[in-house]
Amino acid sequence: MKVREVMTRDPVCCVPEDSAQKVATMLRDQDIGSMPVVLDQSSRKLVGFITDRDLCCKVVAEGLDPATTKIDRVFSLNPVSCREGENVNGCEELMQRHQVRRIPVVDVEGCVMGVVSQADLALKEEPERVSRTLAEISRPVP
Repeated sequence: MKVREVMTRDPVCCVPEDSAQKVATMLRDQDIGSMPVVLDQSSRKLVGFITDRDLCCKVVAEGLDPATTKIDRVFSLNPVSCREGENVNGCEELMQRHQVRRIPVVDVEGCVMGVVSQADLALKEEPERVSRTLAEISRPVP
């Protein structure tokens, strides 16, 4: 099975200049827990990834003002990514190795085309494979 068969296409993306509050609102409105950060909305060139946990731990818990704090201070740079034509097994291995629950899918120029989440895999893969991936992702880092 190929990544294109399981990925969520054309995900909502944010830009580094967006405020933490704007991104939190986007996450809430889209009912998602993370999103790609792109250089700009027209190119959709991947530069990072941000999660609701990033906003909570790096903005709210630090007492920063979400309305004025730009996400360029809190998102993860250079996230692991995959291509739509790759096998899903490789994507699962990346999730396990890097202990991430979502992976952006990019084209040859590094522009966001989709996102593969743990839930996407769970809906398409064999239960035992999903269990193994979940166990590996959830493993405490020594």
